[in-house]
Amino acid sequence: MFGFLLFLLVVFGGAGLWVHLKGIEYVMIHQRWVFVCFFLLPLSVIFDMYHYLRTWIVFQLHSAPKKHDDRVRNIQKQVRAWKEDGSRKPMCTARPGWQTMSLRVGKYKQTMQNININLIDILEVDVNRQVVRVEPLATMGQITATLLPLGWTLPVLPELDDLTVGGLICGVGVETSSHRYGLFQHSCEAFELVLADGSLVRCTKDENPDLFYAVPWSHGTLGFLVAAEIKIVHAANFVKVEYKPCHTAEEVSKVYTEEVLKKSDNDFVEGLMFSENEAVVMTANLTNQAEPGKVNSIGLYYKPWFFKHVETFLKTGPGVEYIPLRHYYHRHTRAIFWELQDIIPFGNNPIFRFLCGWMVPPKVSLLKLTQGETVRQLYEKHHVIQDMLIPLDKMGEALRVFHKEIKLYPLWLCPMLLPSQPGMVHPKGDQDEMYVDIGAYGEPKTMDFEAGPTTRRLEEYVRSVNGFQMLYADCYMTREEFRQTFDHTLYDKMRAELSCEKAFPEVFDKICKKNRH
Repeated sequence: MFGFLLFLLVVFGGAGLWVHLKGIEYVMIHQRWVFVCFFLLPLSVIFDMYHYLRTWIVFQLHSAPKKHDDRVRNIQKQVRAWKEDGSRKPMCTARPGWQTMSLRVGKYKQTMQNININLIDILEVDVNRQVVRVEPLATMGQITATLLPLGWTLPVLPELDDLTVGGLICGVGVETSSHRYGLFQHSCEAFELVLADGSLVRCTKDENPDLFYAVPWSHGTLGFLVAAEIKIVHAANFVKVEYKPCHTAEEVSKVYTEEVLKKSDNDFVEGLMFSENEAVVMTANLTNQAEPGKVNSIGLYYKPWFFKHVETFLKTGPGVEYIPLRHYYHRHTRAIFWELQDIIPFGNNPIFRFLCGWMVPPKVSLLKLTQGETVRQLYEKHHVIQDMLIPLDKMGEALRVFHKEIKLYPLWLCPMLLPSQPGMVHPKGDQDEMYVDIGAYGEPKTMDFEAGPTTRRLEEYVRSVNGFQMLYADCYMTREEFRQTFDHTLYDKMRAELSCEKAFPEVFDKICKKNRH
């Protein structure tokens, strides 16, 4: 033990001396992994330990529901004070932009009235009604840690630990079960909001239905979300995953589409494109039993990153294994999909995983807080983080467009059923339609890549096939193009009825490029 502590002292002391000699700015830009490994990873561990211990104590003591009403009243008090003060500038939450999961930091908060909303708890698990009631800043990691030991889970549970309920409702959330259940919003039963006049309102499909359908994708521009009720379903011990490698573009589209449309046969469907013609299509199903010798606890800190593990099936051929349910849900967390390979190039090395994998990943919020202006500009010019929702029957064509414009791999393929319901995002017709989320994260390999023009060409293609862009990322659309993409009919109606004009900006004004760092 003493030897290990001495080793840590030498390593951290040496790193500190090197940083001192080189200068913190040099390290932050040219050797970012040093700062991440020796400073951000330990801080992330401490943060997680505190957060999960606090969550466990609060849930065991049942103190969150008692405090929730007081916290909501405080929010109402702040809104009413804003109104009495003359409603001089629009409102937004006081949560710093660096704390969000998006890699962009919104600068609109600097010019708006910041309202403190400290709502981070799970309030109630009602197994009779089969719902969980949560506050908007509760995270996916928090929810799985609470629900799975009780034998329950969410129908749609997005992968990354730190994604929040509020972000997935007012923004968007998708998971590999979405081909059965739709987006995260479609598993929600009720929303509770504090409106522009300070009143508290509850909305469901039957109670205040217009507001219920208008909240998703509204990005906090109709009111402050203070609680949500979400469906829960029975969990299982394992997920049986079948890996199906494909070696031509035609085979990828054929296999993927067939598995997605077999909704009753697959609990989860996912695809990872590793090149223009190679992909691994994964189908998975819940099960309580596993075949001996085929259990892969992929979430253990010393295991290979999931996308690297999946890539091996391109060489070994089809395979089957059983992954513990929570490990499956958060399979992309440790490598932040595959973004961590650009930050820690040796992060998947077996030695690094064994020695330091238990600290991975660094908190995205801490990465943003410490990135500095130079690193931010480098990311903006040479990095893509986009999710585009495309009709499933256009997937093959869309993949060719993505290859031409950014030539970035892996690409994430996640299917979703898009119900024909009111709101900003729905099929153009009056029938449900199957879509696929094409997720592009990393550094493009095309020689002529330019962030603005390239993204605009992708956005134009997505509009042409009646698709949608996730709005956590940079949006280069004009206001007119934005309104062509997203149906503002119900949204505009609710903003007028709820007197939102002075109280909140429009969605476009929060997500457009000029209002984001």
